[in-house]
Amino acid sequence: MEQEVLGRALGRIPSGLFIVTVRAGARGTAFLGSWIQQASFDPPTLSVAVKVGRFAQELLNAGASFAVNIVPAASGPLLKHFGKGFGPEQDPYAGVAHTRGSTGVEILSGALAALECRTVGQWLAGDHVLYFGQIVDAHMAAATGDPAVHLRKSGLHY
Repeated sequence: MEQEVLGRALGRIPSGLFIVTVRAGARGTAFLGSWIQQASFDPPTLSVAVKVGRFAQELLNAGASFAVNIVPAASGPLLKHFGKGFGPEQDPYAGVAHTRGSTGVEILSGALAALECRTVGQWLAGDHVLYFGQIVDAHMAAATGDPAVHLRKSGLHY
């Protein structure tokens, strides 16, 4: 199989762009996520892929709660801010309007909707860990619009 063809073909799979916020007690982080999918109707469950070695992985392994913030298509600055990644000592929410949800995890004020989840399982999938989160709370903003979606030039790297 030719790698260039594989990369271009994988890149044609559309995915959303979401801001995933993670909180375990006093420790928290956030990241730009695109491999997020509903995984179950009953109970309502999401799957979120996290690159191995990211700080979010440490928190999720410890049973952190997380929220998938569904952001509008015109969220360039917000996506850029969270796309850079954050270390354990960095505040990902500096200058970003947010509130806390019922689980204590951050809910972005600019999100169209947010789904708060309790981590219920994980599965190693190559260079990412797939975390499963049972939805425990949902938030809808008054704002309307389409969610951010994108296609990659290559599905073999970010």
